[in-house]
Amino acid sequence: MTTIWLRDEDKAFEKRTPLTPENAKKLIDAGYKVIVEKSQDRIFPIEEYEKLGCEIKESHAWITDAPISDDVFILGLKELKETDEFPLKHNHIYFAHIYKGQHGAEQVFDRYSKGGGTLFDLEFLLNEDNRRVAAFGYWAGYVGAALSVENFFSDSPAPLKHYSSKEEWLKIINNKRQGKRNPCTFIIGAQGRCGSGARELLSDLELESINWDVEETKVGGPFDEIINADIFINTVLMTKKIAPFLDKAIMERNEKLSLICDVSCDPNSDLNPIPVYNVHTTWDKPLHRIESSIDHECNIIAIDNLPSALPKESSIDYSDQLIPHLLELKNAKDYYTWYHAKEIFENKKGS
Repeated sequence: MTTIWLRDEDKAFEKRTPLTPENAKKLIDAGYKVIVEKSQDRIFPIEEYEKLGCEIKESHAWITDAPISDDVFILGLKELKETDEFPLKHNHIYFAHIYKGQHGAEQVFDRYSKGGGTLFDLEFLLNEDNRRVAAFGYWAGYVGAALSVENFFSDSPAPLKHYSSKEEWLKIINNKRQGKRNPCTFIIGAQGRCGSGARELLSDLELESINWDVEETKVGGPFDEIINADIFINTVLMTKKIAPFLDKAIMERNEKLSLICDVSCDPNSDLNPIPVYNVHTTWDKPLHRIESSIDHECNIIAIDNLPSALPKESSIDYSDQLIPHLLELKNAKDYYTWYHAKEIFENKKGS
């Protein structure tokens, strides 16, 4: 029997899940065995999974208890714990962030090589048209824009928090904006899923934006137009190296831009289109000041799990996108999305 084992997450502040109780039931009804680990953080209580027929295990039990078999898949969302070094022997499904030369990638590949396991990276689950089958992009854009606007209106840095709904957060932002001028917001990648989320947030707050996409950026950066805005939101996930949207030279003459939100958040990759920073920021300290010789202060937000601020809405959306493909794991060797993801992993591991 094909088994999907939903593990607990290692990443701090992560409440999202790639598998909701409702979709776990769909897998069970289709003949899959679904095992769910207990979690103190997951947005859906463990009881909701249990009452629908899932087998329950303790947190991180997959490490010692999960069978090593072609038909057992360990499903998660974010990276495994960096401090762990044991060989990875199982089939894993999660966002690994190791295919673009990121820091620590070699160590992760080494763990798979030693253990003989396989990674099906969620970012690289594609259909035959080479489009991603599931993504958090919309909610990443929405949350990134919300955090940016909230910080623009705030008198002191506003940390990222979990909210029960977007309406709760919008009310907080609207309270902070009283008596403040509205920002000029510049979005690159405005027509994509992520960009549409950013635009929707601004629409919910009745704010306007300058929206650029492929047509406007095809001439190649850097772009002086960006520093004429108050907020710059990058929603483009790069797959190849391009001329940067911003560089350090432009930031040396910046007199207005006060906040950048890099939703794509790849600071340690050679593909980073905003090479003016090289650190991730955190939920409790979301702002990092960009170094320059001028007095004008510009901060960057670079948080790689933004959608977790709205964990229920983003999890339901993502799980609904993913479930048609999880239902094909029985046929992983013949189903394009899965065998292609395995080919990508094998090619990256061997390169």
